[in-house]
Amino acid sequence: MFDTKDIGHLREKISSLMSGYRLAHTLGVEEEAVRLCSLFAPEKESILRASALLHDITKEFSYQKQLQLSEKLGIIIPCCAKNAPKTLHAITAAAVIPDEYPLFAEREVIEAVRWHTTGKADMSITEKLIYLADYIEAGRKFEDCVRLREYFYGAEPEKMSFEERSLHLDKTLVLSFDMTIKQLLCEGIPIDENTFSARNYLILSISERTAPTKH
Repeated sequence: MFDTKDIGHLREKISSLMSGYRLAHTLGVEEEAVRLCSLFAPEKESILRASALLHDITKEFSYQKQLQLSEKLGIIIPCCAKNAPKTLHAITAAAVIPDEYPLFAEREVIEAVRWHTTGKADMSITEKLIYLADYIEAGRKFEDCVRLREYFYGAEPEKMSFEERSLHLDKTLVLSFDMTIKQLLCEGIPIDENTFSARNYLILSISERTAPTKH
């Protein structure tokens, strides 16, 4: 297991590999992940910090380099990902962690990095928090990002019970998937099937938890 010192070394390493813009975003995601961590899973702070720092390590690779890296690592890229280049980096970033960042090659970290763009059905709390942190970190100024950030924090989740907070988190994720799907439809870009699966899973879960109790 890694510690605070290891996280510091990781932060220094990725700082030398990223552009200023990408680094600012990455550090913003780390900060946001820690804030969310305090609300949902304080015991996972180191996991969330590592996942946040690693989530975009291949983001600035060219499309061709992403494909070449995938071939080198023996990764089969789904058709949707090939036609939606913005999602490729999640696949390649997760894949390079074991070789390039072995200290952080824990399953929770790798899975959080792998699913931070598309989501998937039955996401773990770590996967949910990295996905959301990436979407709403303070540096994000896109309209949907601002709206989602205001939706989540505007409800004052820190004042909710843990059950209410967890439900609010899932509702926030559903809204994020709705926004993403709408945007991709407008752009005519293929939508990853995992995004639909993530949305449907959460909607069914929310329905079960909010259904009137039968006597």
